[in-house]
Amino acid sequence: MNRLEKALMHALFVHLHHNIEQAIDFDAFARLNQKVSQMWPDSVLIGPEDNDDAAVMRFPGESGALVAKMESHCSPCVPRPYAGAATGAGGAMRDVVAMGARPLFLLDFVGTAPLDEEVVVGPCGFDGQCTCGECETMTSGERLNLLIEGIRDMCETMGVFVVGGGLSTSLTGPVPAVVAAVIGQMVVDEPLTKPAKAAGDQIIMIGETGNDGNDTLYRAGLVDEMSPAKALFEEEKVTQKASLAALKTGRINACSDLGAAGIGAAVCESARFGGFGARVKLDAAPLRVSELTPEEIMICETQARMLMQLPREHVDEVIEAAVSQGAKAAVIGEITDDDHSVFTYRGTEVARIPNNPTPEQIAKVTQ
Repeated sequence: MNRLEKALMHALFVHLHHNIEQAIDFDAFARLNQKVSQMWPDSVLIGPEDNDDAAVMRFPGESGALVAKMESHCSPCVPRPYAGAATGAGGAMRDVVAMGARPLFLLDFVGTAPLDEEVVVGPCGFDGQCTCGECETMTSGERLNLLIEGIRDMCETMGVFVVGGGLSTSLTGPVPAVVAAVIGQMVVDEPLTKPAKAAGDQIIMIGETGNDGNDTLYRAGLVDEMSPAKALFEEEKVTQKASLAALKTGRINACSDLGAAGIGAAVCESARFGGFGARVKLDAAPLRVSELTPEEIMICETQARMLMQLPREHVDEVIEAAVSQGAKAAVIGEITDDDHSVFTYRGTEVARIPNNPTPEQIAKVTQ
């Protein structure tokens, strides 16, 4: 097992971001929803137990469906309050798009220390004292303004209403609470879901990959410095328009936002949840910067990107729809009948991730 495989397998099978069910009993919510559905049948189409990008529901008696997603982005707001809040809102919007909907409304919750308390903003923010010389000391109230501005500016760019939220100024510690909930309206007949649907389906990436958002690489010791994901406002707008245009072709079988652990996690989860494998050519991915390592292409969490799967015969139609909105789009791989996902770079295999790792493999990952 090489270091790249270890890093991605830790993200997929150990880290709670991709394994929420280890901390929360989703079956309890499923039982609750089944009970409530006796009063309101067929109201929840995709619930928490489905472990997908967002929830899908409809009002009783209505035919159209809504999509909702809540996402926290607390730790990224310590070094970069404005960008961290903006990328949290943007990420929740992409999750809504991934289910086949256009984001329309946002509610936010922000929690912080008392407004007159001093906080350190920058790389040393978690320590509460700057030793790098690059941080800024400000009041919690000033940081609060940056958090709100980040959410507001992303919503303005994306044409999303801010309709409510909440605020607490009683938190302790260096990390603020930053949570965004986004609600959107379905633009396709049936909700899209993350699991792969058929071997042979082509994997299309919309948007461009950079070397920012390298948290997974940093935790694995593959890079020396953490570089949080940058807020990409206009790029998010273009990617959303391109993604919606692609979805409206009716050709997409599966869709997923590119979030934590990037292309690697999105491909592996989709393949595994569908009972398939995948083969991905990392050097086929559109790049934001000219030279990236295969590790960066595979795992970095650059914003404004989506993955879609569709039959080979419809690739040209879907790429044309995405490109017509000003986005970069390319085929980067395909779904296979295997029980693992393989990632290559310039013809050389760089990672092979099993759908069901053995206890011995998990033990190596956690060492």
